[in-house]
Amino acid sequence: MKTSRRCRTLLSVTLNFFALFFSITAFITTYWCVGTQRVPKPKCSKLRTHQCIDYGVNETDPNKVVYSWETGDDRFLFRQFHTGIWFSCEENIDDESERCRSFIDLAPPSEKGMLWLSLVSEMLYIVLLVVGFSLMCLELGHSSNVIDGLKLNAFAAVFTVLSGLLGMVAHVMYTQVFQVTVSLGPPDWRPYNWDYGWSFCMAWASFTCCMGASVTTLNSYTKTVIEFRHKRKTFEQSIREEHAQEAFGYFRERSVHSISKSVEVYSSQTPKSTRKAPIPADSLDLSDITGSLGEEQC
Repeated sequence: MKTSRRCRTLLSVTLNFFALFFSITAFITTYWCVGTQRVPKPKCSKLRTHQCIDYGVNETDPNKVVYSWETGDDRFLFRQFHTGIWFSCEENIDDESERCRSFIDLAPPSEKGMLWLSLVSEMLYIVLLVVGFSLMCLELGHSSNVIDGLKLNAFAAVFTVLSGLLGMVAHVMYTQVFQVTVSLGPPDWRPYNWDYGWSFCMAWASFTCCMGASVTTLNSYTKTVIEFRHKRKTFEQSIREEHAQEAFGYFRERSVHSISKSVEVYSSQTPKSTRKAPIPADSLDLSDITGSLGEEQC
């Protein structure tokens, strides 16, 4: 039981470690959602001669062309962007750098509360994963003590299950906030097309590993309790059988001893009762004997 329980604990620790690593990586990166944005081409200059529009008029000319979002794609550029929980970064069309903005500022006012709730849930998810991982590591150190190991295993299972539920809620809420921001966010940020990135995949991979660790921990706890109860039941049954055999042997020896003692007493008393005492010759009267014999003959 000790070896198998240790193996199950090692599996839980491994899954919890991967869940913690994936969750932290997804939390600090900005690739939850990636895509392209359609922006008007900038005006041409001496430094920029391609991917631009030459207005052909003076900048102060009131008749210069004003481009809107509904015009053709040939007048627009498509720049890449990637968004995380904290920031949204897009390419800078003037140079090769990136410009990042706070995603909290981009979210509509009606969704800011849900976004903050998602952030808090994500942080609690990571904290509970750390607590569960620490308890599982402590359980490995108490593998020789079944009772202490079971207590640590139970607490680790509870914290891991709670962290998984919080992580699922946080991921779902962020997805809803991002979809609303795509429709109601600032016009200069709204994506032309978008998809989920590798950070989003790592977040759900973390949730999957967390659920696997919780199931493994609960299974280890249940199996250890069942094995412990079975061994205790077997031990108690063997003790009862041993006591029964000892009692049977004790009463058997007592019965054999009492029977042998009774036989000895009977054998010592029987000759005394059957032996006839000799009659002295002086006490015999021959006339009495002949008289009795004559009476018997008559």
